[in-house]
Amino acid sequence: MTPATPQQPLKLGTRRSPLAMAQAEEARARLCAAHGWSQSMVDLVPVTASGDKILDRPLAEIGGKALWTKELDAWLMSGEIDFAVHSMKDVETVRPEEFAIAAVLPRADVRDVLVGAASIQAIPPGARVGTSAPRRAAQMLHARPDLTVVGFRGNVATRLAKLQAGEADVTLLAAAGLERLGQTGVGHPLSEFEWLPAPAQGAIGIECLESRDDLRGWLSAIDDATSHSAIRAERALLLALGGNCHSPIAVLTSVREGSITLRAAIFSPDGVERTEGRETFGPHDGQGPARLAARLLRQSPDAIRLHFDGVA
Repeated sequence: MTPATPQQPLKLGTRRSPLAMAQAEEARARLCAAHGWSQSMVDLVPVTASGDKILDRPLAEIGGKALWTKELDAWLMSGEIDFAVHSMKDVETVRPEEFAIAAVLPRADVRDVLVGAASIQAIPPGARVGTSAPRRAAQMLHARPDLTVVGFRGNVATRLAKLQAGEADVTLLAAAGLERLGQTGVGHPLSEFEWLPAPAQGAIGIECLESRDDLRGWLSAIDDATSHSAIRAERALLLALGGNCHSPIAVLTSVREGSITLRAAIFSPDGVERTEGRETFGPHDGQGPARLAARLLRQSPDAIRLHFDGVA
């Protein structure tokens, strides 16, 4: 049985970036409210992740999504922290078996926001799009092959400063991140039905050791079942596609009572080729995402398939 109150303050690990800290504050507030604890029962423990230190190259070239998680993973394993908060879109699909995603908070806005133009169509011909995300680059080049993609990494403030300095003409940011930073007036949100989001975009996950029954019990109180179902399905799709940091994947999920629908698109990195499909399945059908992945790969040309390791 999970004790009603921790014997000492719990340590919640987080990246040090402003957005990560805002997400950690939200996680702490929800957990303490759910159990009637004072905020002093959860200490925030920030770490500067490798992905925040190296900003001049795409993640795929320097180690992929593990650069966001490896320091927190080490601290979890050593017991320096009790649990860790993550942007779920930055978490590798395959995690160490010692870890458990014990809670997913209610998912925020999944949309991308275009900054620098009122719409995709309004971007000036030949303009430069600042992004280092393969999905955003491929999706943009598919819609506007006249545009040029330039590498753009860093936190929200860094990317907005680069845009202001003229390093690109437009960029794309996650609506959820802007909302959590209190910057909802920035840019123009793109319809999620026309511009499909990244897998797990807008979702905050909380991870702890599988063996920590006490933590899993406390965290279950703030787990949003609908959001967790969607994230689990999207991550299963990623796994079945065999996608990596170079693989452009976009997906929109709807969860209704008794069913989950995934609508996904995969691209060639240059945006020339695009394959879309959808699958509806029950919440306990673990093979639904794999069926969609296999169909997408079967229907895709080699220009797409060579960037995925899944089985058609």
